[in-house]
Amino acid sequence: MTDPAEPTKPSDPTDPTTFGELGLDDRLLQALEAIEFHTPTPIQAAVILHLLAGKDVIGGARTGSGKTAAFGLPLLQQLDPEVRGVQAMVVCPTRELALQVSKALQSFATKLPVRFATVYGGAPYPPQIKALTGGASVVVGTPGRLIDHLERGNLDLSKLRTFVLDEADEMLRMGFIEDVEKLLDATPPERQVALFSATMPDPIRRVAKRLANPVEIQVEDRALSVGHIDQYWIKVPDRHKLDALVRVLQAVGAGTTLVFARTRASCAETADALAKRGLAVDALHGDLNQPARERVLGRLRARRLSIVIATDVASRGIDVDHITHIVNYDLPPEVESYVHRIGRTSRAKRRGTAISFITPKERFRLAKIQQCTGSEIYPMEVPTDADIARAGRQRLVEEMREALTESEAAKQAIDELMEAQGWTERQLAEAALTLLARREDVVLGELPEEGPPAWAHTPRKQHGDFERSNEAELFIPIGHKHGLTPAEVVGALTNEAGLSGRDIGRINITARKTFVGMSEETMRTLLDRKGSLGLRGREVYIFPARPGDGASAERPGPPHRQFEPRRGPKPYRSSGGPPMRRPHRGKNR
Repeated sequence: MTDPAEPTKPSDPTDPTTFGELGLDDRLLQALEAIEFHTPTPIQAAVILHLLAGKDVIGGARTGSGKTAAFGLPLLQQLDPEVRGVQAMVVCPTRELALQVSKALQSFATKLPVRFATVYGGAPYPPQIKALTGGASVVVGTPGRLIDHLERGNLDLSKLRTFVLDEADEMLRMGFIEDVEKLLDATPPERQVALFSATMPDPIRRVAKRLANPVEIQVEDRALSVGHIDQYWIKVPDRHKLDALVRVLQAVGAGTTLVFARTRASCAETADALAKRGLAVDALHGDLNQPARERVLGRLRARRLSIVIATDVASRGIDVDHITHIVNYDLPPEVESYVHRIGRTSRAKRRGTAISFITPKERFRLAKIQQCTGSEIYPMEVPTDADIARAGRQRLVEEMREALTESEAAKQAIDELMEAQGWTERQLAEAALTLLARREDVVLGELPEEGPPAWAHTPRKQHGDFERSNEAELFIPIGHKHGLTPAEVVGALTNEAGLSGRDIGRINITARKTFVGMSEETMRTLLDRKGSLGLRGREVYIFPARPGDGASAERPGPPHRQFEPRRGPKPYRSSGGPPMRRPHRGKNR
């Protein structure tokens, strides 16, 4: 493959300003007019002309930039109505994205005699087989299910003209790149290929090298891909994330918020915890079946749901214009995932807001994101009770302003009430405002204190803090004979138990016992939440130290036999080395 051409620049003064200038079929233009598509986006203006000219294209643009129309309109125009069989195939990383792309293509093809087939895992086979063998011209699907239909003989690619690979870098991340190459191998050599990928890692470059003299179109660089979003970060220890999230959601005001969690379990647990606090919330993760996912997405699109907790994979099909805020409850491990997440807001040329929760250990990852995206992420304080109260009052005022436009019926009711009850206008207004504030849980009168929640205070350690951090001691029944080190103790207490470095005092490791200093309050909180720690490859029970163990604390503990590690041949294993056994305890020892 020869080197790709220079990336097309969106600022070229010759760029088309309307879809009519792109040479599209009149039937496509009518469909675009019906859905109010008037002006092509930069990626559409750059890609459509090249695809209509029959060239292979490698395209890159941020989420929400209009990629589907960029490849979908040329794909539809180049279909031959005389040919029966699959002429175009679009490969997507997730079923949500496949459904989204299929729906968009069908909206463009309302004036064309085109049959579609959408195939993805988790759905029954018979309807998909019927669509594939019943004359579908366009197939949209996920790699795994497409391969399955190909191997079963349900999918015939011998007449394929256009092959589209959407979000190729995400397919690489999900482990689908081999399936993608297998699908590409099954296509005719003269087919046209359009590959879209936000980033170009080496495996994607290898796929790109198989294309015949492609045109590379990069309408915006990574720095610009997040420049339309206001980005903030809040320092939040793991154990206080839920309280911080509730405060942020209460303070952001009206709008739709998408919250990203790292795992399915965290997603479901967070949604349940918010629901118990009275918030209208739902979860979107991989454990949900397809009908359940579609119900959540339907409620979100219909604005009957204002908060969704989602994992990265489940969120791939979310294409909603009214998402105003993104919250990274858990910071993603990769910069590309961060960019894709926050790109879910600011659709339809609106500005968006992204807020990321950063634990003390994640500061270096925050710096990496800022460096790679070339954007500034500003520090933000946890919303105080006063901030939440002010936001609630502002929402109340906005609701009242909107209600003024529909107040004709209320005027007659007010006159009747004043006459019947003998109330003044002020008395009636006070009563109505009190009831409305009570219903909306809005604080009237004096605002709460301005200070942040107690856990958000992060003062530097004073001289007396050292004594407070050693007023009690935690007992861990293994020591240096089992290979335990202070670093492992600190790591387990911070990573697993959620303590910070300030919570941990003196660490004393003996042959078979370890004592960790901490305050009485920290001790109580820790033991209420955790009964064990993962150390040296196994779960080890933890207790408050008691007299006689060699510790200074005076709190009683359970019988001494419960402190000792289990005796016998079972070794203590370390994740980084061979099994370690205790020395033989013979009769003469």
